[in-house]
Amino acid sequence: MNDADEAAAQPVTPSSSPRLAEQRFQGVGVSPGLARGPVFLLRRDDESVPDYPIRAEDVPSEVARFEAALVTTRVQILEMQSKIADAIGAKDAGIFDAHLLVVEDRAIIDEVQRKLAHELRNVESIYRDVANRYADTLSRIDDPYLRERALDIQDVTRRVLMNLVGRGHIGPRGLDYPHILVAHNVTPSDTAQLNRQLVLGFATEIGSSTAHSAIMARSLNIPALVGLHDALTLLQTGDQVLLDGYHGLLVVNPSEQTLREYEELARHKARLEAGLVELRETASNTRDGRHIVLSANIELPDDVPAVKASGAEGIGLYRTEFFYLNKSELPSEEEQYENYRRVASDVLPHPVIIRTLDLGGDKFMSSLHLPAELNPFLGWRAIRFCLERIDIFKVQLRAILRASALGNVKMMYPLISGLGEVRSANALLEECKAELRAEGREFDDNMEVGVMIEVPSAAICAPHIAREVAFFSIGTNDLIQYTVAVDRVNERIAHLYEPTHPAIIRLIKMVVDASHAAGIWTGVCGEMAGDIALTPLLLGLGIDELSAGASLVPRVKRAVQSVELSVCQSLAERVLEMDAPDAILAECESTAREFYPDLLG
Repeated sequence: MNDADEAAAQPVTPSSSPRLAEQRFQGVGVSPGLARGPVFLLRRDDESVPDYPIRAEDVPSEVARFEAALVTTRVQILEMQSKIADAIGAKDAGIFDAHLLVVEDRAIIDEVQRKLAHELRNVESIYRDVANRYADTLSRIDDPYLRERALDIQDVTRRVLMNLVGRGHIGPRGLDYPHILVAHNVTPSDTAQLNRQLVLGFATEIGSSTAHSAIMARSLNIPALVGLHDALTLLQTGDQVLLDGYHGLLVVNPSEQTLREYEELARHKARLEAGLVELRETASNTRDGRHIVLSANIELPDDVPAVKASGAEGIGLYRTEFFYLNKSELPSEEEQYENYRRVASDVLPHPVIIRTLDLGGDKFMSSLHLPAELNPFLGWRAIRFCLERIDIFKVQLRAILRASALGNVKMMYPLISGLGEVRSANALLEECKAELRAEGREFDDNMEVGVMIEVPSAAICAPHIAREVAFFSIGTNDLIQYTVAVDRVNERIAHLYEPTHPAIIRLIKMVVDASHAAGIWTGVCGEMAGDIALTPLLLGLGIDELSAGASLVPRVKRAVQSVELSVCQSLAERVLEMDAPDAILAECESTAREFYPDLLG
């Protein structure tokens, strides 16, 4: 049982002060567990900008506030420019020249002053509207340089607004007390800033079970729910709540009766968790002796202790892009090498599979000023980005190769769509090997290199790709998204995101068969790997490895140990003849409940 469950299970001390009435809000549970504590509302900068009428005689003072904020912003930018120039050189610090031009842009300044006198609204709201209009206009122009200027305007706008409001951005990192985070959404950048010791759980207004926020919550073993519409207006920072990640419920001002009921639920779940902990040192073998490798997914080196505690056989997915987020500059080769070496050393003798950089989609590094895209998940991301930004890619490849000297490092490329990308990436890898040899640096010349199968074209071409790689790892989150053409974070069509869609089952079977024919193995590192209702199906389809969030590994191990491979193969044969996702899911759940009903309860 995690800390959040323990918090929920603590006895209630009756209070003599009058209690506020209990309120219940229903969302969708995406990470199991219970948490109790005060709410912290995470608001974006533009959500905290006040908007109110002013009098004509207030205009001069508003102009003065505006000018003072511009001066403060200019000083801040110059200070950042100076620090970066000292650290990595004047050339890289030049990126802030454009920011200085935005601060001093007379067109924006003059329009703000005109609108102040005409509309008689506070200067924060006027400046936000004017600057955002300029940025929106530039972002629609089909010119990379002008689109970058739009990003410059957005960056400067946020800084000016915070100086006008008189406070910096209030984010989760600055909190020093346990809390339940409530936000419109939790982005990968937010994740990188979280103080993971203090977040008891979180709820978001939007999202689905495969949204990044949900994946992160399961990885951290904290309860979470999504789809809590209007949460930022229904709740206030400081509200005492109970969060039920099992049933997707948020209870504000829980009554003593509700707390007693949840204390009993927490005790029941604690007994189940205690039984799973005992499986840590046992092998993940089916009842008839088939060994399935169970690995864990991580985002940061600090996740490794949870991996070791889970009983996982190493790391099946190390998402390296989180090392790049919320940084004002790119991480150096030495930084990356130390990072990867530390993780590999900590999991010895088990392997770690490092996924190369997967920026783009919903993960951006602000200092790169990547152009805005209408469809970022279908755009310049992952291996496509790396094969164009060879300067960035080779730094990472060299760092991974150097870490491979430990002997337990493997590497895989994300979002491969065809054989050409594999060959191009491998050619760069060979260049890096030649450079390291010339420098006399150690590395594993036989490091295994695999690819992620996340795109239907890669699954269809799997027999060709399998001849040139050491393994496949199926990223089911994106494979489902791209196969069924469903944005997995769009709640309006979330019901169409179906892991048991017949096309997904057939694609997985195609990939497994192609890999085994070529003598290589196939794993699953997407969310399907941690869904114990689907464990028998994946085993029956021939999957060799499952890699899930560390908190889910014990449950998956128990599921594997509870079934016979022959039963799983029979299930897969039946499912491959079926044509309806709901019917396939029901068949999978029926098999799972036959062998481990307590895990699904």
